[in-house]
Amino acid sequence: MSEKTGRLMLEVRGLNKRFGQVRAVSDLSFEVRRGEVFGFLGPNGAGKSTTMRIITCFIPPTSGTVLVDGLSTADHDLAVRRKIGYLPESTPLYGDMTVKEYFAFVGQIRGLKGAALKSRTDEMFSVCALTKMADRQIGKLSKGYRQRVGLAQAMIHDPDLLILDEPMSGLDPNQIIEIRNLIKKFGEEKTVIYCSHILSEVSATCDRILIIKDGRVVVTGTPGDLTSGHKSGSRYTARVKGDVASVYRCLQSVAGVSCVDTEVIAPEGWVCARISSDGKEDIGEGIFRCIVDNGLSLSELRRDQTSLEEVFTELTGGGK
Repeated sequence: MSEKTGRLMLEVRGLNKRFGQVRAVSDLSFEVRRGEVFGFLGPNGAGKSTTMRIITCFIPPTSGTVLVDGLSTADHDLAVRRKIGYLPESTPLYGDMTVKEYFAFVGQIRGLKGAALKSRTDEMFSVCALTKMADRQIGKLSKGYRQRVGLAQAMIHDPDLLILDEPMSGLDPNQIIEIRNLIKKFGEEKTVIYCSHILSEVSATCDRILIIKDGRVVVTGTPGDLTSGHKSGSRYTARVKGDVASVYRCLQSVAGVSCVDTEVIAPEGWVCARISSDGKEDIGEGIFRCIVDNGLSLSELRRDQTSLEEVFTELTGGGK
């Protein structure tokens, strides 16, 4: 995905937050542009939720500034709140209300009334696929449908900035695809900050990603930048027909190969070989020629992409 170049929707500058002797956020700075879906990642306890609560004016920072569409959260908190839609990890719902009653309640709190309230309510029923649930009590809905109701309450007032904390929680694969497409559509004109531990979804949805640890920025960039440019070395997977020992000796002799793991995957003699290289240069041609020159059969050869999960684990120390 290409990096967006619209005007700044969110500016976070030198943000710090202490709770007694505990520093939850430490000199955090980043910016998000209009029309950008921005992934905000970090391990548990990294300061993500604290940062989101500061941006949404739930709590003040110890120091630093936050500007939403040019407005300071410290000086214009009510105006900032009007510009933001927020879906926290624990969805704020009233179980004894029907979905229709809840939308009316939330819309009125957001200042909607009359035709405008009806229009936005109808749109939320449509975009979040909740029309058949209009008269159901929220407390009797499945977790996936409750999550949709929570997403609708965050969007009902058509905010400029949508902040989503674990929006895919409880959704089945079909619902995840629907919500992913909805987030992308919203992000074409508005701005989305997307916090999630489902890193494959973050990679598929976000234009740019920021990873924090211990309240500090670790890295920021596009998903492609993070997965292709961070970790040194390269890896390949080959499906080769031949004796395991012969396949191993062949591949181990290729220039640039540092490690070969082999596994028999079929009784007909097919071997899956995982090949590692310490360098970033492409050694695929060397692997191919070695296999052919040794009279072995090759049915598959691919260069494996480093996943966002691997980058996240390496940067945040999750593998220790």
